[in-house]
Amino acid sequence: MDLGRSRGGTQKTNNPGGPITIELRVNERIRVPEVRLVGPNGEQVGIVRIEDALRLAQEADLDLVEVAATARPPVCKLMDFGKYKYETAQKARESRRNQTNTVIKEMKLRPKIDPHDYETKKGHVVRFLRAGDKVKITIMFRGREQSRPELGFRLLQRLAEDVGELGFVESSPRQDGRNMIMVLGPHKKKSEARVDVEAEKAKKVAEHEAEQEAERVERAEQLKQFEAEKAAGATKKPKGPADNLDPE
Repeated sequence: MDLGRSRGGTQKTNNPGGPITIELRVNERIRVPEVRLVGPNGEQVGIVRIEDALRLAQEADLDLVEVAATARPPVCKLMDFGKYKYETAQKARESRRNQTNTVIKEMKLRPKIDPHDYETKKGHVVRFLRAGDKVKITIMFRGREQSRPELGFRLLQRLAEDVGELGFVESSPRQDGRNMIMVLGPHKKKSEARVDVEAEKAKKVAEHEAEQEAERVERAEQLKQFEAEKAAGATKKPKGPADNLDPE
């Protein structure tokens, strides 16, 4: 390890004004007379001169990293800074992967929708909510239908009640020109919904494999029975001409 070569790291945090970059000072970039030193396993070494802290880092083949610059004196820790940056980046990627963006699906209906079409549309809404997505329901009015907004309102109420186990009315029905709009939100977050979907898939796979195994066992039993009947038939003595004569 070359302590003569300064190495630094950055850490970003979010705030309403934009990202703030915090640079960690490492090794020779730490320019204070003394530091509160923490060992590689978290043990408290105490307040030591910066020269002694750098020497201990070099002897342990580690880096001296300033982890609390505002403390008096600053807190520094002995660590493998390259490994620390790698693990931090991995955690950041994992965090981004686990973050879920809110998705709004849209479903359009007519106030006098056919019952079959309603069930089909409702099925799509159920699927969206079950996946953790919001759903924007739009009732489209045409011609004289615009004078009967209560038709659309009752339809939206009906739909909200039908999917009440999966979602709730996040935005109440409101008129928007020729349309009436309502937004449904899922009861479960998208991450929770994804877990449920994966669990349901795993359950179906397990049930399918169990059915296949049961069928395999049944076929094996049938084959075994067939072989047994075949073997029993082969041991019977075939009848000859003499067997058909009258004994007297």
